[in-house]
Amino acid sequence: MNSGMESCRRTLCSLSLLCVILDLQLDGVLGATHVEIEHHLEMGRKLLAAGQLAEALSHYHSAVEGDSKNYLTYYKRAAVFLAMGKSKSALPDLTRAIQLKPDFLAARLQRGNILLKQGNTQEAREDFEAVLQRSPDHEEAHDQLMKANELEELQEEAHAAYHQGDYSTTITVLERLLHYYFFWEISPWDPASRELRADCYIRMGDPQKAIQDLTPTTRLRNDNRAAFLKLSLLHYSLGEHHESLNHIRECLKLDQDDKECFSHYKQVKKLSKQLDSAEELIQQDRYQEAIDKYESVMKTESNVPFYTNLAKERICYCLVKIKLAQEAIDVCTEAHQRDPRNTNVLRDRAEAYILNQDYEKAVEDYQEAREFDSDNNDIREGLERAQKLLKISRKRDYYKILGVGRNANKQEIIRAYRKLAQQWHPDNFQSESEKKEAEKKFIDIASAKEVLTNPEMRQKFDAGEDPLDPENQQGGGGGQQGWPFHFNPFESGGSFHFKFQYN
Repeated sequence: MNSGMESCRRTLCSLSLLCVILDLQLDGVLGATHVEIEHHLEMGRKLLAAGQLAEALSHYHSAVEGDSKNYLTYYKRAAVFLAMGKSKSALPDLTRAIQLKPDFLAARLQRGNILLKQGNTQEAREDFEAVLQRSPDHEEAHDQLMKANELEELQEEAHAAYHQGDYSTTITVLERLLHYYFFWEISPWDPASRELRADCYIRMGDPQKAIQDLTPTTRLRNDNRAAFLKLSLLHYSLGEHHESLNHIRECLKLDQDDKECFSHYKQVKKLSKQLDSAEELIQQDRYQEAIDKYESVMKTESNVPFYTNLAKERICYCLVKIKLAQEAIDVCTEAHQRDPRNTNVLRDRAEAYILNQDYEKAVEDYQEAREFDSDNNDIREGLERAQKLLKISRKRDYYKILGVGRNANKQEIIRAYRKLAQQWHPDNFQSESEKKEAEKKFIDIASAKEVLTNPEMRQKFDAGEDPLDPENQQGGGGGQQGWPFHFNPFESGGSFHFKFQYN
């Protein structure tokens, strides 16, 4: 028994000694901390006066950590936050200062001003009223209380109109509300009013203005995932897939497990990758692969009209590039019906019509495109070329003479020439009138072969210039107009026999 009591006594003595040691250490620390706190406060004051805000803030952080019961350290740190434009960070410090000293009127007035800027009129009014209770003649508190009451009336009016479905009136009232902030030189830190106006713009079909209102709210609220998601959806609907992807990533940075944001992220990422890939293929002249990729785009997103319109436009362009005239005309026509003012579609369909040797329609499309974009050089030059081709076609069209398409290769041209030359050889006809008609046909056939198998002459013809037209020649030659060999073998008379050169 005595042994147990002795053991207990020794334990108690040890604990007592430990407590004494801890008390002595704590007293030493507190004494040192008090000196350090004064140092930090003094340094913070000097740095703040010198405009070195970041350095001042660092000292005030240390002062607050050293003494969490000093209301002045919180208030001074709040002042630095405000000087740095960080009102959201200042608010908790002002609230803590008021908790520690409820009659601290300067903190209440400052907090009321911030709350008013944020649109929290009810809480702001409570702070101004608290100041006036202790200081009834406080002029600033009185003025701010009047502003809070007026702003609250505008807020109530805006919400009433919104709930009645009168979005136009809601926007008008909210514009007065936000203008009121600017009138009193108060920054519009009210996210609720901007979010409400953005919702009205969305309902009225004006996503661009909705984006303008929503963008600042991502900074005015902490963890504003809803705003990031809305912004991503709005940019997505406008076809701005890169912007959409950026905003939805910001949402996931705040919470990677957010189901709505993650679901939309997967959709945007997939579509954006397809669109970027399709454009890379076009840059590499891999047009058929680009067509396949844009068809995948339409499958990935069939509910947003912009992406189907874009896919049709780009497929139209690719079909022209690979010279599939009729297919291009069909797709371009569908794209034009979906977006009648799209000058790219009109330009590409005009080129498809040229491939199809329908120059009148090509001119019509270029003229329509010029009405929408009169300063576009490509459209102006395209129209001039189409008009030249139309003029030439009314004289003679070498492609039509041989019955080949504008994308025919040399072998196809020679094959068509052989067939027609044999068919229209003058020796195949008996009467004089038939022979003369055959001679004329034969000359046109030979001219067409000469132009279309010569790369330089064909390029000139495709650009709207007839290389065999005497008007385009300098120093002109003799012989019958259009005969490429500078003489007409049929003028010698009689039965003329000769061999053809087919290459």
